[in-house]
Amino acid sequence: MSTDPAVEAVEASAYTFPTEVPEADGTLAWDSTTVVVVEARCGGETGLGWTYAPAAAASAVSGLLAGMVVGRCALDVAGANEAMGRAVRNAGRQGLVACALSAVDVALWDLKARLLGVPLVRLIGAVTEEVPVYGSGGFTTYHDTHLAAQLNSWVHGHGIERVKIKIGESWGRAVPRDLDRVRHARQTIGPGASLYVDANGAYTRKQAVRVGQALADLGVGWFEEPVSSDDLAGLRVVRDLCACDVAAGEYGYDLPYFARMAPVVDCLQADATRCGGLTAWLRAAAVAEAHGLEVSGHCAPHVHAHAAACVPNLRHLEWFHDHVRIESAFFTGALDPSGGSVRPGAGGEPGHGMRFRREEAAAHRVL
Repeated sequence: MSTDPAVEAVEASAYTFPTEVPEADGTLAWDSTTVVVVEARCGGETGLGWTYAPAAAASAVSGLLAGMVVGRCALDVAGANEAMGRAVRNAGRQGLVACALSAVDVALWDLKARLLGVPLVRLIGAVTEEVPVYGSGGFTTYHDTHLAAQLNSWVHGHGIERVKIKIGESWGRAVPRDLDRVRHARQTIGPGASLYVDANGAYTRKQAVRVGQALADLGVGWFEEPVSSDDLAGLRVVRDLCACDVAAGEYGYDLPYFARMAPVVDCLQADATRCGGLTAWLRAAAVAEAHGLEVSGHCAPHVHAHAAACVPNLRHLEWFHDHVRIESAFFTGALDPSGGSVRPGAGGEPGHGMRFRREEAAAHRVL
């Protein structure tokens, strides 16, 4: 390897996978999940990154970002991230473009670690060997039997004693059913496991406070997006009036977002497939730490695992059903959450240890 290895190519593709059954949360319904895959090449090595976003994010990689990265030193990931961020000013960084940038950043981190022959967790620098996870799914479309089966699989099958279900059905118009599902979840997992809920911004402020009081009586410890994450004043109200920890932050597409969010939540969420990749995710964790908060990795668990082990204020990582299903079936190197935690880099594989199964996924390619 030369002293200044340059990125030779950055390529993107997109794949849409149907869900097992139609799924919904409090404010959205879907029946498929699209993953945009990015590969960055240098010196015979390939770095892999991905994001869960519309297929158009792949076009953003090719049209807006690849030219900012190719030819740059493959070891200078922060510089590439900065160059991409500046290049998309007029395109608008928020949303789809940020997802595209994030996938490239993840690929570059993986590439750098592979060029150096070390696991990504060692390249960044581990704080802990184990990353706690929580099982996440429990969609509002699930009937009670399906919900119980999923919860039992996590708690009693894998030994994951932290689980989350969706509430806020129909934009908060089905509160009795929301609470019935929470009761059913508690009965299923037993009194010892931690129960979380996610309303996806479905409730109004006072409605969320009332629901939060009922949730606390049912032993719920985590109330995610009780109101819209755009309503910072509302998040503060719910946080101050509810015993449950209030969490939000998954829609952060740049660092200033997390600076605004941190003062109004109990735990800051950040998603490396949206916020600007692992480069920005590590900075978001520092913002949380500066406010005396823990950080939680949102979805895409295999993107986050190595970086999550490298921050001192990590609470946990979301073991999200849709993404785990894709990352286990169409990638190699998936981690084992048995016992409630994963050990990134334990096998010594360079990078994040994941490879995309292109042939198996070919039938699902959309771009």
